[in-house]
Amino acid sequence: MNFEWGKTLPLMNVTLGPFAVSSQEAWSNRPDSKTAQYLEEKLLAKGVRNVVWMFQSRMTVLTSEGRPLIKPEDFEGVKIRGLGPVPDAGLVAMGAATSSMPGSEVYQALATGVLDAGLTDVSAALARKYYEVQDHITLLPLFSVYFHGYVNPSWYDGLSDEAKAAIEEAGDKAAVRAVEASEATAAEAPAQLAEKGVAVHVATDEEIAALEAVMAPAFEEAFIEETGAEGEELLKLIDQP
Repeated sequence: MNFEWGKTLPLMNVTLGPFAVSSQEAWSNRPDSKTAQYLEEKLLAKGVRNVVWMFQSRMTVLTSEGRPLIKPEDFEGVKIRGLGPVPDAGLVAMGAATSSMPGSEVYQALATGVLDAGLTDVSAALARKYYEVQDHITLLPLFSVYFHGYVNPSWYDGLSDEAKAAIEEAGDKAAVRAVEASEATAAEAPAQLAEKGVAVHVATDEEIAALEAVMAPAFEEAFIEETGAEGEELLKLIDQP
């Protein structure tokens, strides 16, 4: 997944900018976008050739107990699951205390009080049964998370043109299926969570704007501080098709 590149290639965090890549159209266009092409060049410099982009989530849930997390001030002092220093910058700017951990460990952390709040994909919140230890969920297009497939460049360069074309075709099909599957599960999950007794709040445009006003500048500052001129250039590409 993109944020698992960490310090090796922090440029991969670009889609974790708050509300930066949140529409289905942006998702569908991303594999052929200037952002993807830029990142593919950087991946190749690290010794891997990217052959497929598979978006996994554009709808984030913020889970909590006792009260929902809706406004920037709601995050003050809240211990919440994070994804890493740069993606977490927006949460920290609102006063939250982040703790990076795999999604598989969050349930236990919530149950034992190590965390006050969870952050994950809407489908994962259902699959991992966060509703058993949290009673509020705020749904919003906060982060875009993706898997990508990559291969050894030397192996790829040794393939025939026919084999390369087959890989490209398979990658294109996988990318489309990934978006379709994610959209379908994201559409069903809120109602399914509500059926489990969770209070589900879908963030309004006004609420999103208030969060973005605090979170986006903090993320951009942290992203550029870690990635330098390359990160600044990449942020300019993120809105381009």
